[in-house]
Amino acid sequence: MRLEIDGWTAGLKFSACHFLPGHERCGRLHGHTYAVSVRLEGTTNEMGYIADFYDIKKIMKDIVEELDHKVLVPMRHKKVKVQKERGSIRVTVDTKEYKFPEEDVALLDIPAVTAEQLAIYILDRAAPQLSKMGMLDELSVGLFEGVGQGAWTSRKV
Repeated sequence: MRLEIDGWTAGLKFSACHFLPGHERCGRLHGHTYAVSVRLEGTTNEMGYIADFYDIKKIMKDIVEELDHKVLVPMRHKKVKVQKERGSIRVTVDTKEYKFPEEDVALLDIPAVTAEQLAIYILDRAAPQLSKMGMLDELSVGLFEGVGQGAWTSRKV
């Protein structure tokens, strides 16, 4: 059986800005409103459900809050250099240089801030808690950067 939570309607949304080094248009600093959807596949428990919707949403909301209204910086991109300076984060990408207040930045251990990589990042963060919820076979996370366009990633439990 499959349980699904749609991020748009369940309020699992966040707004953030990012850039894609080397991309003609998306290499500029820009933002999106994102939504995170979740699918759990597994066997229902003695109560007749796979997992409690409330518990799943709590886990996902905590992750979404960490990303909301932040500049998302990919720490594993070869062209991105990051320096911490007295309450600020200096980001250098090729000839561009940005300086942000530290509290406005989320430094992410990913190679690029794309829907695909954000989906993997969020699943990696949520999987340890989600996998404890019951008799699960597979976890999936969808990250949407606008209605109708997004990426899904899954893993077996």
